[in-house]
Amino acid sequence: MSRPLKIAVQMDPLEHVNIDGDSTFALMLEAQRRGYELFVYDVTSMRLSEGVNAPEDTRARGRLQATARPVRVQRVRDNHADFGDAATLDLADTDVILMRQDPPFDMGYITATHMLEHVHGTGPGRSLVVNDPRSVRDAPEKLLVTHYPDLMPPTLVTWDRAAILDFRARHKDIIVKPLFGNGGAGIFRIREDDENLASLLEMHFARSREPLMIQRYEPKVRQGDKRIILVDGDPIGAINRIPATGESRSNMHVGGRAVSCALTDRDREICAAIGPHLRENGLIFTGIDVIGDWLTEINVTSPTGLQELDRFDGINSAGLVWDAIEARLAP
Repeated sequence: MSRPLKIAVQMDPLEHVNIDGDSTFALMLEAQRRGYELFVYDVTSMRLSEGVNAPEDTRARGRLQATARPVRVQRVRDNHADFGDAATLDLADTDVILMRQDPPFDMGYITATHMLEHVHGTGPGRSLVVNDPRSVRDAPEKLLVTHYPDLMPPTLVTWDRAAILDFRARHKDIIVKPLFGNGGAGIFRIREDDENLASLLEMHFARSREPLMIQRYEPKVRQGDKRIILVDGDPIGAINRIPATGESRSNMHVGGRAVSCALTDRDREICAAIGPHLRENGLIFTGIDVIGDWLTEINVTSPTGLQELDRFDGINSAGLVWDAIEARLAP
């Protein structure tokens, strides 16, 4: 770029990240290496002022603002962030906003995407939001994959308990998932002879109005749940996440172990099928989950895996993400 970029990072507290595994931290390190100016803010500090009843301070009318802190980062344990003083930041005055707070994908998350649409774009008075907030909102991670039925295992999304019982009767061994969870939370494997399915459904529907996703259990998950990282729709590499002993979930949040792996022809076929949609909709940094030959999720909110990929493949994956962002900003 011809000038240093001004970057705002919307994220959970930077103080608490794992500097050896957090992808947002890797993106910030690379941004700083390129001379970009970094700010961080919490999504709950955002405020949108619009219309005739906006505050008297006309500078705040029609603007999206947040309380942000300038920051410098370094790979030093327990001393990885040096913050400046908090102040009001007009988000339209930044070049890029990284939307990196963790799910759940709830109404708070959805509202934030609506607010960010007021500034999203390129050019004067706009800030490129990564990923595109409208596209994130339109692509719930477990539902986007249902648009590619030839790539996914048998799947059911429903509130209907009889339909769930029938699905289990046909497929015997199933996985039950909340639609909008993350990190493997609330995911259950239910075998053919498991007597807890009815109780699990009662518990879920007593506290939630959301449907469940039911999928056929794929035994190849024991060989790993592959996370493939895509940048602007193209795969840059993959890691394989091996479940811990006694676990059916491979998420690293619940003890999954990351190991090196290569992309297969089937992986590339999956990426080629979904890549154009990701690219055309501004989903610049995404991660997909593949078990055996089957696509199970498309992660668009705050994908992870950059640091693990770098260690295994010797690449600079955060640099590839920033290259793609810079290309989007170019005239």
